[in-house]
Amino acid sequence: MPCGCPSSHIQSFFPEEEIPEMEAAAPASRISALSHWPVQIRLVPPTAPFLKGADLLVAADCVPVAYPRFHQDFLKGKVLLMGCPKFDDTEAYLDKFVEIFRRCQIRKVTILSMEVPCCQGLPLLVEKAAAMAGVDIPATVVVIGVRGGIVSERKTT
Repeated sequence: MPCGCPSSHIQSFFPEEEIPEMEAAAPASRISALSHWPVQIRLVPPTAPFLKGADLLVAADCVPVAYPRFHQDFLKGKVLLMGCPKFDDTEAYLDKFVEIFRRCQIRKVTILSMEVPCCQGLPLLVEKAAAMAGVDIPATVVVIGVRGGIVSERKTT
């Protein structure tokens, strides 16, 4: 890339069935389920082609570190957007999600947050954005414990 930050260069990767042969020979636990780049909420434009008709996975930044089977149990087949409701601009998140929900015909959303109090606003923010966008998207909210287990799971519509 001749200029600009590589972290904001939009990329789509091979679907799982098109993984190059060298990677396909690796054990499943070593193959990334990530299908696109970037993943940070603030870097993904609502016009990113990988968002169209996606099953969206919205994860707090700490989740992949705490939950050891993140790729296998949650990421596979989904479009990931990550962020931190404590340190990032949640108003900007709200605006971004409203725009994504209005433009992209998202099929469903899985929201992964941590059990810590500062993370509890993430599901509320995504649910509020869907309401503001006037869309009814099935959602699953999963709370991950600081020791890596699933603390709770609930479905919404």
